[in-house]
Amino acid sequence: MADDNSIFIGASRKPDDSYQRAEQLLLQYGNRHGLVTGATGTGKTVTLQILAEGFSNAGVPVFCADIKGDLSGIAMMGTAQDFLVKRAEQVRLDPYDFQEFPVIFWDLFGEQGHSIRATVSEMGPLLLSRLMNLTEAQEGIMNIAFRLADEEGLLLLDMKDLQALLANIAERADELGSRYGNVTKPSVGAIQRTLLVLEQQGAAHFFGEPALRISDIMRTTRDGRGAISVLAADKLMMNPRLYATFLLWLMSELFEVLPEVGDPDRPKLVFFFDEAHLLFDEAPKVLIDRVEQVVRLIRSKGVGVYFVTQNPLDIPEKVLAQLGNRVQHALRAYTPREQQAVKTAAETFRPNPDFDCMTAITQLGTGEALVSTLEAKGIPSMVQRTLIRPPSSRLGPITPAERLQLIQESPVAGQYEQTIDRESAFEMLQKKAREAQDSEEQGRQGTTGGSRWTIPGFGNDDDKPGPAGRRVPSPRPSNRQTVAEAAIKSVVRSVGSSVGRAIVRGILGSLSRGR
Repeated sequence: MADDNSIFIGASRKPDDSYQRAEQLLLQYGNRHGLVTGATGTGKTVTLQILAEGFSNAGVPVFCADIKGDLSGIAMMGTAQDFLVKRAEQVRLDPYDFQEFPVIFWDLFGEQGHSIRATVSEMGPLLLSRLMNLTEAQEGIMNIAFRLADEEGLLLLDMKDLQALLANIAERADELGSRYGNVTKPSVGAIQRTLLVLEQQGAAHFFGEPALRISDIMRTTRDGRGAISVLAADKLMMNPRLYATFLLWLMSELFEVLPEVGDPDRPKLVFFFDEAHLLFDEAPKVLIDRVEQVVRLIRSKGVGVYFVTQNPLDIPEKVLAQLGNRVQHALRAYTPREQQAVKTAAETFRPNPDFDCMTAITQLGTGEALVSTLEAKGIPSMVQRTLIRPPSSRLGPITPAERLQLIQESPVAGQYEQTIDRESAFEMLQKKAREAQDSEEQGRQGTTGGSRWTIPGFGNDDDKPGPAGRRVPSPRPSNRQTVAEAAIKSVVRSVGSSVGRAIVRGILGSLSRGR
């Protein structure tokens, strides 16, 4: 049975189905990352739930995504259902106590939880390019946009800031092309059209302020339990690229913000990445390399990353090699790819002479898994065929009324609901355009007219008769500039400010500075 230094996962069995021993995850190796895999309906969500419960009870904050809504039940106390009680007896979970856990609900759309936002500058050009599926040339222009914003002191906070900056770049294409390389208006236009599609898909809800404070997902309660942040992802999954980009952004923010702690006696935070294959689908090599670096280095920040997916082949080999704690639910082996997945999963375990891994993976029942965790000195334990323990919280989703009450009683209630729109690139470019226009108008007035005085009977050449014989000025031909044209003349006079450091913060900015 688990103690204060471990999480009880379940009980392994001998070939004759008798109880053998408790399978545990040692907290001191909780930051060595993990993998939970298995076909749909084999029990991955319940495994995620009991791991989140265990970390919370150990005082470790947890962040996880709720893909179907089933995980929300972790906020409510469980009930003694027959099949749960039977499973508790099978794994010798005595006493089997029911419990509710401290949960904070989040939602990028602000509907089923507190709004989560990030600024455009925090997201950075690499992740934005990934989110928008830009070509290499278009990604180059996105990098130029961020460089220009840094040099000219333009804050990039929300979508309209980026749109205004791109319009400015299109007008200055020739000038910028001579400084940074080829900048074509068609490429900028393609990015603008992609931004419009992204906005229509709801991404505009994500970009802006107030931005998420990392400290709010690392809370603990007065009784010492870690808060469980649950991201409502059922609607978010309609845009899987946004989902994957957001979680990767959050992981990179954790890497940049948290201090080095080495190997603590328990993690500072555990991060569950459900539907992890979305992170790597069609991802460019540079992005996969960055993910591999994050996973490798974030361990020293005390953060454990656990990937949850159907197939171990969904995870690149370099990343897979760094996942020390593994729970493998049943896989099917009907197609060649499925057979390869079973073989890959079996080969990653330390063999057990009592059974054949490849055969066992295809024969596991619901709520049963092959488990291998890190033991003393970080050595993987021999794989065991394990019955997963039942959860202490509710199995299944909560009601909308229960969710609303929990949101209203949340420790961050009222802090993220209202959007803040402070002066940023959009407003600054508009202001500079007006100033440039006023300056040019004043210049024309000082050079086109003659004397301030008129001689009766002669008048000014640009005047014409008006009503009752009065002279009125003739309308001048329009020479109004566009916003971007006017901005050019005043922007060059601006001086870059300290906000540049915030703007160039993209994913793993610190990695490129000396790692």
